[in-house]
Amino acid sequence: MDEKYWQQRWEEGNTPWDMGSASPALVAYCTQLEDKDIAILIPGAGSGHEVDWLWANGFRNITALDWSPLALERIATRLPEFPESQLVAGDFFELEGRFDLILEQTFLSAIDPGKRRAYALKLFSLLKQGATVAGVLFDFPLDGGPPFGGVDADYRQLFEGLFEIKTMERCYNSIPPRDGRELFFILKKRTLEG
Repeated sequence: MDEKYWQQRWEEGNTPWDMGSASPALVAYCTQLEDKDIAILIPGAGSGHEVDWLWANGFRNITALDWSPLALERIATRLPEFPESQLVAGDFFELEGRFDLILEQTFLSAIDPGKRRAYALKLFSLLKQGATVAGVLFDFPLDGGPPFGGVDADYRQLFEGLFEIKTMERCYNSIPPRDGRELFFILKKRTLEG
């Protein structure tokens, strides 16, 4: 599941994960954000519906990351005023930068389960001190994929130690096809000693 794989999925229009609008859970969370100047990363941004919502609501310091340049072109077409430098085609694990907020919209479900610890460590390294990861994770047993699932206990074990788990609960505002199959979470980066 490399750049070629994801680009091919976009070229074929084989993108069943695309909800056609921003995640209701992420919209509800971002509506509460008062500081519009924070640096936000959306990994696995896809069509960028969350980017659209954030931009329309005054957020300007948004980085949209995806393997597929074609996915990012959709954002650029819809939002021609969006800075090209903030559309990043590439590998999440190679990204550099520091962010106040990372918005997770089931991106973890697209990553090989063997890389989940590396994912958690990368989130940690990309966040400024005391910063936050918030979003939606799939809530069904880990089996074949993508999408690769997971359950509450597995996610807690993955994030504990690196993050304070502020919230990890069944998502109450999922879209109908995902109802009962998503967890909403908020993690705060811990200060590691030593």
